[in-house]
Amino acid sequence: MKKLLFGFLLFCGTHINAQENTINNDTSDVETEIKEIIPTISLDQNDLDDNNDQSVSSLLSGGRDPYYNAATFAFGIARYKIRGYDADNFVTYMNGIPIENLDNGFTPFNLWSGLNDMTRFRDNSFGLASNPFTYGEIGGATAFDTRASKQRKQLRLSYAASNRTYDNRFMASYASGITDKGWSVALSGSRRWANEGYVPGTFYDAWAYFMSVEKLINLKHSLAFTTFGAPVRNGRSTSSTQEMYDLAGTNYYNPNWGYQEGEIRNASVATTHQPMFILTHEGKFSDKTNLLTSVGFSLGKRNTTALDWYNAPDPRPDYYRKLPSYYYLNGDTAQGDMLTSFFQNNEDIRQLQWDEFYQANQNSNETVKDVYGIPGNDVTGKMSHYIIEERVSKNKRISVATTLNHSISDHIQLTGGGTYQWQRIRNYKVVDDLLGGDFYVDFNEFAEFDFPDNDSAIQSDLNNPNRIVREGDKLGYDYDLTVCRPALWAQTVFKYNHIDFFISVEGSHTRFWREGYTKFGLFPNNSFGESEKQSFWNFGVKGGLTYKINGRNYIFANGSYATRAPFFENAFISPRTRDLVVPNLQSEKVMSVEGGYILNAPRIKARVIGYYTQFQDQTNVLSFYNDAVNSFVNYSLTNIDKLHVGMELGVEGKIYKGFSGSAALGFGRYYYTDRMKAYVTADNTNEVLAESQTIYNQYMKIHNTPQLASTLGFSYRSPKFWFVYVNFNYFDQIYLDWNPVRRTAEATELVTYQSEQWYSILEQEKLKGQFTMDASGGYSWKLDKTFDKMKKAQYLNFNVGLTNLTNNKKFITGGFEQLRYDFDNKNPDKFQNRYNYATGISFFAGITYRM
Repeated sequence: MKKLLFGFLLFCGTHINAQENTINNDTSDVETEIKEIIPTISLDQNDLDDNNDQSVSSLLSGGRDPYYNAATFAFGIARYKIRGYDADNFVTYMNGIPIENLDNGFTPFNLWSGLNDMTRFRDNSFGLASNPFTYGEIGGATAFDTRASKQRKQLRLSYAASNRTYDNRFMASYASGITDKGWSVALSGSRRWANEGYVPGTFYDAWAYFMSVEKLINLKHSLAFTTFGAPVRNGRSTSSTQEMYDLAGTNYYNPNWGYQEGEIRNASVATTHQPMFILTHEGKFSDKTNLLTSVGFSLGKRNTTALDWYNAPDPRPDYYRKLPSYYYLNGDTAQGDMLTSFFQNNEDIRQLQWDEFYQANQNSNETVKDVYGIPGNDVTGKMSHYIIEERVSKNKRISVATTLNHSISDHIQLTGGGTYQWQRIRNYKVVDDLLGGDFYVDFNEFAEFDFPDNDSAIQSDLNNPNRIVREGDKLGYDYDLTVCRPALWAQTVFKYNHIDFFISVEGSHTRFWREGYTKFGLFPNNSFGESEKQSFWNFGVKGGLTYKINGRNYIFANGSYATRAPFFENAFISPRTRDLVVPNLQSEKVMSVEGGYILNAPRIKARVIGYYTQFQDQTNVLSFYNDAVNSFVNYSLTNIDKLHVGMELGVEGKIYKGFSGSAALGFGRYYYTDRMKAYVTADNTNEVLAESQTIYNQYMKIHNTPQLASTLGFSYRSPKFWFVYVNFNYFDQIYLDWNPVRRTAEATELVTYQSEQWYSILEQEKLKGQFTMDASGGYSWKLDKTFDKMKKAQYLNFNVGLTNLTNNKKFITGGFEQLRYDFDNKNPDKFQNRYNYATGISFFAGITYRM
């Protein structure tokens, strides 16, 4: 029994001082730094049997879950989506306030990137389970509590090296704990950078800061102020075609960069900094009643640069007309062969031609009037044909939330609360770099082709016609979106000897609208000023029942039905140009059930769960160039119905004397259950090209996530305070994102039914299953004897993690069919699919000092 107790404490990472008759094994921080790989199992009858008629403890939602740990870490390389759900089906709270973006529902994790020390501790609610801080979403909920009093009292310094996004990271954190006068302070900061990341042409330059100050006013009240931010600037990569990967000789080819005077320059640079401020009051009015109230404010920008060009050839190095395949398809084998050799042997040709952009701009010396025939505009100088524009999203967010937890009796727990969220995002463009020119013209080039004799149609802003712009000036679109969402929710949990059950309800009201600050030449009547406000009342109800066989074996079932307002980005057809909304816009409906078995024993944890989720009446908006009408078009997709059904298996436990193992399996079928309808409009006219075009997408698969993901892991934890983990992972059933245009009657018109060409147009590409292997390890030293004068326990931890040990560079994690389609020849290969590859072997190594 003593050996079993020792092993259990060691397994849980318990910190104990030998002089106090306890054990010290401070490796938990090391393991968390790398990943939480989970141990597995040796069973005896005591692990399975514990029947009695006494009250049985309930399941804890915030504990380690073997399947979700695997999904978070071991499955990360495959971009695995839990249950196939998009990110808007999960919700995140920070010090009591919801943190997701209201325009798309996604959690902006980049707001606190680099602040690992302050965000280690969280409460998790998986799936449809009840939780004490929110109604939740069908995928689950996470609550971070970063208040100063909640941080472990310590000084922590660390350095890490990696070959992934960044090469180096320094991090420092301090938490005072609660002083005798009731104050607590927590501070953290980090620096991460790489001159070039794993993918060529990328770079990373990031800082992060955190401060929390809290005052324990008395035994019932505390007040905390928390602020944090993460300024990040990084050069980005993008997907490309397999043809370009093969020509470059690497699956990590990146078309975003090129050489400028011998130096690498990336055209797509993202910059973000959106600091957040949160004021939190907690009232503990009695042992049975607790009220947490928070007010949050955030502001800042997300900027991304991109190439723009006017009256000039397309500068993208992987533009389809520049590639050998274009000439092969047109029968010019000689030119195709010559280009193949040229691309393979000249890296510079495969990248952006910065020097040529500068040369084209500096050789231009003309008046705008002479070139464009616009009277009254005699600006002369070097008119840029290529520029770098910066696409800006300026964000403001206000959130208010309050949550009450009250124990009505020993068996009944009441939880409820309210939230108010308001967010405004101003979207516009500015000239970042004229690339050697003196000015740029702010015209709509595509409208110029459609309306050559209409001077008004080509204007980006009729309030400022014939606008000449220079570096720092706005150009193109300028509008903001505003979303506000108040919500109320309540939950009651009942706990009895062998049965727990709960019921939760939520009601919300969502309003959003657009306000334009430019009068777009093509749409002068519905581009400037406020749009009509869209309004949606929604509700949700969920409940669950758990039968506690004993304190270790549980059977449960949960169910949910909810309606949800469409997100702004799926409601407005083309917000950059006008305020037109998807016709018959309505709330989506989500029905979900789950059930399973859970084992929580001292030496084993296991769970097997099945789930079934239906999505109905979703919307989506796509914009792209349509060759059939020689114009940019907007595809507004409605009647999007999906089914996600599957099972999750996770198990972990001890094998023998420090040896543990783990296994996890996620297997599902995620697909569309009905044919979509498309409302198609031309972006350069008010013409409606199709009011209700049928998309033949029924039974098409949900894309860009494995529908089969599995891992088998083994670990050893030594009583000498070192550990090692190894995981074997397999992924399959990954499908490419598909193009709805290819699933229309027009796309296969005059194509022989069930011919090879017919199938090549309609079939969705299934990617190959792949195997990966990961390993990690670490060691912890206690430094008490060396630094005894400080009278504080001190630790030095070293850890290393290796991902994709087999260096599998053929793992396609996703991609998409291009939205352009060859209507003339019905050749799906003219606009080739684009792919994303998982990185090869990568490492993370860190050393941490903690006192």
